[in-house]
Amino acid sequence: MEKFETLITNAVPLPMEDVDTDQIIPARFLKATTREGFGNNLFRDWRFEQDNITKKDFVLNNPTYEGKILVAGKNFGCGSSREHAAWALFDYGFRVVVSSFFADIFKGNALNNGLLPITVSPEFLHELLSSIEKNPQTELMVDLEAQRIAILDNGKHEHFEIDPYKKMCLLNGYDDIDYLLSKKDKIEAFEKTQIIF
Repeated sequence: MEKFETLITNAVPLPMEDVDTDQIIPARFLKATTREGFGNNLFRDWRFEQDNITKKDFVLNNPTYEGKILVAGKNFGCGSSREHAAWALFDYGFRVVVSSFFADIFKGNALNNGLLPITVSPEFLHELLSSIEKNPQTELMVDLEAQRIAILDNGKHEHFEIDPYKKMCLLNGYDDIDYLLSKKDKIEAFEKTQIIF
């Protein structure tokens, strides 16, 4: 995985609540077994008509908005447990999703795939969405080390929680296997101290 470094970027607003994983990546696109290419079908039924013509009123089709952060409404990633939802968001180019509530399985899948889900208060989520609506060029900063998300235009910020193990993995670009491999020398040294009967 890529190391997660301090991120300063514009954001894409999606102020919709209860966005489920079938809306994020429809089930008919789950046939592939590798992570690549899912971004093409992110929010497919919201982005495209049946004849593959883009829907101009959907935010991802609006050139005004861009960036590596998706700011979503409450209860993002609910529904089925498909890991492909995190794959699609990451493959599209998002590195952070912000919401006031995430479904637990989606949150775990996101963290396991290098996508940082940040839970903020409803008040700060409203502040984020309002700032982006007023100025689509608003830059946000995500400092994972300090566990802080900030609106650079006005300095407003909020602390966020993250599991310490997952934080360490993101900062180092580790998945679970990479983490074990990083401890290989210690594991081998420990094994040498064990008595075999």
